[in-house]
Amino acid sequence: MADLGKGVTAGKLASNMQKKITRAQEKVLQKLGKADETKDAAFEEWVTNFHKQLAEGTKLQRDLRAYLAAVKAMHESSKRLQECLVDMYEMEWYGKDEVNSIAEDTDLLWTDFHQKLVDHALISMDTYLGQFPDIKARIAKRDRKLVDYDSARHHYASLQKGKKKDDVKVAKPVSLLEKAAPGWAQGILSAHHVAQTNLSRSQAEEELGRAQKVFDEINEDLQEELPSLWNSRVGFYVNTFQSVAGLEEKFHREMGKLSLNLNDVLDKLEEQKAGKVSQKTAAAVKSNTGGTNNALTPGGTGAPAIPKSPSKADGTETAAQTAETESDAAAPSQPAETLPETTNGSTEDAEMPPGFLYKVVVMHEYTASDADELELKSGEVLLVVTFDKPEEQDEGWQMAVKESYWLENKDLKAKGVFPENFTQRL
Repeated sequence: MADLGKGVTAGKLASNMQKKITRAQEKVLQKLGKADETKDAAFEEWVTNFHKQLAEGTKLQRDLRAYLAAVKAMHESSKRLQECLVDMYEMEWYGKDEVNSIAEDTDLLWTDFHQKLVDHALISMDTYLGQFPDIKARIAKRDRKLVDYDSARHHYASLQKGKKKDDVKVAKPVSLLEKAAPGWAQGILSAHHVAQTNLSRSQAEEELGRAQKVFDEINEDLQEELPSLWNSRVGFYVNTFQSVAGLEEKFHREMGKLSLNLNDVLDKLEEQKAGKVSQKTAAAVKSNTGGTNNALTPGGTGAPAIPKSPSKADGTETAAQTAETESDAAAPSQPAETLPETTNGSTEDAEMPPGFLYKVVVMHEYTASDADELELKSGEVLLVVTFDKPEEQDEGWQMAVKESYWLENKDLKAKGVFPENFTQRL
C-alpha cells in the first residue's frame, strides 16, 4: 500500500475521508429531522461554561500583560527621572552619595516588582490557560464520535427493521438467479443470502459497539474534567489577585520609604543652601557698612538708596509711558472671533477614516501581545475609530489606525486595539 509520508497510508486516508462523508450525511439527516440525535443537556451546559471560562481567562491574561507593560513603562520613566536628578546633583551639595544610593535602590525595586509579577501572576495565568486547548480539542473529538455513534446506531437499526423483509425474500425467492437455479440449488442460494444478511448485521453490531465504546471513554473523562475545571476558576482568581495585591502593597511600602529618604535629603540640602546664603548676605552687609549697624538705621550712611516711585519718574519716562498708552488706545481692537477663525483656517482638512472619533498621541511605548493589538511608539499619532462590533470592546481599550498609515494607504486594514491609558487625547 502506498505510503504518503509521516505514517499516512492511502488506505488510512481513504478511511478518514469515508468517515467525514458519513458524518456529513448523518448531520444532514439530523438537521432535516430524518434521524434522531443523541442529546445531553447537562454536558452542553458544561461546554457553555467552558467557553465562558476560556473567554474570561483570555481577557484577564491580556489585561495582566497590559498591566505589566505599564509597570515596565513606569520603571523606565522613574529610572530616567532618577538619572536626571543624579546628573544635576553637584558634588558639594548635601547628600550626594545618598541620592545615588536611593536611585540605585529605586531601580532595583522596580525590577524586582516586575519580575515577581511575572513569576507569581503571569506564569500562573499562562499555565492556567494552557490546559484549555487540549480540552477544547477533546470536546470537538467527542462531538465527532457522537455523530459516528448515532450513524452506527441508525445503520444497525435499519438492518434490524429489514430483517423480516429478508425472511420473506428467503421464503419466496424473486431474483433471476434463484428462479433459474434448479430446486436443489435454490436452498443453497437462500442459505448464502441469509448468511450474508446475518454477516452485515453482525458487522453493524460490532461497529456500533466500537463507536459507543470510543464515545463513552471520551465522554466520561470530560464529564469529570469540565465541572472540576469550572469550579477551579474561583481559587485561581483568588490566588492571582491576592498575589498582585500583595506584591503591590510591598512595592509601594518600600517605595514610600525611599521617597521619604529622598525628601529628607532634599530638605537638608535646602537648609544647607539657605544657611550659606544667609552667611553670604550677612558678610556682604558687614562689608558695605564697615562693620557698623548703619545699614539698619534710617538715614544711616550705609543705607541703600530708595528707588523712585513710578508716579514720580522724570518727564521723559512719563511722556514715553503716555505715548505708549495712547498708541495702544488708538490701535483698532481685533474681534474675539478672529483668533479661532484663524486657528481653524490653519487646521489640516484631511479626510478622516470611517467612524473617526478623535486623535491621540502615544505617551508610552507598548509592545503588542496579541495579533489584534497595535504596536505603539512614543510620539505616534493614532486616529481613534468606532468598533465594528461595540459589544466586543473591552474597558480601557480603544480601536484605532496609525495616522501615518492612513495618510499613505487610506484604508483600515492595519487598524487594531490599544490601551487607552498609554496615550493622551489631542
